[in-house]
Amino acid sequence: MEEKYIAPCGMNCSLCIAYQFGEKDLNKKGFHRKYCPGCIPRGEYCTHMGNKCDLVGKGLVRFCFECKKFPCERLKTLDKRYRTKYHMSMIENLELIEKNGMGSFLEKEKKKWICPKCGEFICCHNGLCLNCNLEILQKNKKYRWNEE
Repeated sequence: MEEKYIAPCGMNCSLCIAYQFGEKDLNKKGFHRKYCPGCIPRGEYCTHMGNKCDLVGKGLVRFCFECKKFPCERLKTLDKRYRTKYHMSMIENLELIEKNGMGSFLEKEKKKWICPKCGEFICCHNGLCLNCNLEILQKNKKYRWNEE
């Protein structure tokens, strides 16, 4: 997990399903998903906020917390969806980075999202380790956290 995978909105791209699918090239295993290398590595400032915010969209700030409107309504809405569905808070991520620094945040993320079986990262969009639990996703491509 590296700083370049933390988007301006606070999304940890290394936990995203599109990023993990690309890293593991899972379309070769029968999936049909768009891959994403992360917002910053692909040269876009933020998938979630870039088209809604000039500061982020033009790369004038590295993180949303640098804006005097932080957290804006768009970020609050996004954060609510991610807290409810995906067990992560972008606003909390940004506050931790601002308060404790990137190194501390990345260490916390590694501990929180690591698969205890193999050491790979769990996907925030479905709660699965795509290394250990891929068969669950193959059976139900729309699987979300702890569905039966």
